[in-house]
Amino acid sequence: MNPTATSSLPAAPAAGAHAFAGVFSQLQPHLAELDVFLHGQLAAFEPEIRSMADYCIDTSGKRIRPALVFLSGWKGDDAVAPDTVRAAAVIELVHLATLVHDDIMDGAEVRRSRRTAARAYGPAAAVLLGDALFAHALNLATQFPGTEVSVAVSEAARRVCAGEIVQTLRRGSTDVTPADYRRIIELKTAELFRVSCFLGAWLSGQNAGFAEAAGLFGRHLGIAYQIYDDLADFFGEEKRIGKTLGTDLASGKLTLPLFGLIEALPAAERADLVEEISGRRPPQLALRLGQMDQLGVFGSVSAAIDDELGLAAAALGAWSAAPPTPLLLQLVDVLRAQVAGLQIRR
Repeated sequence: MNPTATSSLPAAPAAGAHAFAGVFSQLQPHLAELDVFLHGQLAAFEPEIRSMADYCIDTSGKRIRPALVFLSGWKGDDAVAPDTVRAAAVIELVHLATLVHDDIMDGAEVRRSRRTAARAYGPAAAVLLGDALFAHALNLATQFPGTEVSVAVSEAARRVCAGEIVQTLRRGSTDVTPADYRRIIELKTAELFRVSCFLGAWLSGQNAGFAEAAGLFGRHLGIAYQIYDDLADFFGEEKRIGKTLGTDLASGKLTLPLFGLIEALPAAERADLVEEISGRRPPQLALRLGQMDQLGVFGSVSAAIDDELGLAAAALGAWSAAPPTPLLLQLVDVLRAQVAGLQIRR
């Protein structure tokens, strides 16, 4: 079940929400500057699509990736550096573009507790809107001196898209291994976490070794987050998570919870589940959720999340004295609290 053996955080339960608020309370000036900057970018979009871009650039998400930029560049005060705000905006625009595209492919109805862009404007317009967000993100990246940021962001965006492509091509197929799954989430989710942490540290002038360690931290945090997100797709509550749930089974997307269920089911029932994943019979979400609960799938998947969080913390082991480290490590505790919150609501 552990994928090591073979991608805003969602709304948290009470304990997780308090921890999350504790970390992010120090970032309020940074996140406020980010929102001002992002909404200031609307003027760069053509008037005909400006309101559509504004619909995506909202303030209801947790801005976890921009927050990683700010936290990784933390110097022990609340000074807001323009370069980190711009980098955070680049990362957020790339992320928003991927969300628009994800929702089209998943057929999702709700994102951040309201209609997805695909539902609001139709899938054809939404896919082009995602492209426009991508393009503007890369345009902003070119405005840094030198080419380092442009290279890092463009390579990360390509890897994110590659992960989504591979996942799309394998929808409805059970010819996917846990190693394939891990590779997909390393690309589609963990890569943007990694580059967020790396750029935040690098742009703030942190030690080069720390910048690499921060990137590794972000990579493992991103893997853990995506596995959590996949677990929440079955065990979450839509009003708390803020997006359509149950889309992975309905869209034939093999995730770690489904791998665990396939392994645990008797042969005959396993064949029925394979039929659902392949789209040859309607998905039985309530049945599958009950089976996951009975067969211990939640526990094995949450253990895999904990393993990744342990690796994330270990990546910063040699940098305990660096100002960003305590704040970054608090995010590990936040995600653990959110996993525990899913279990409490079962």
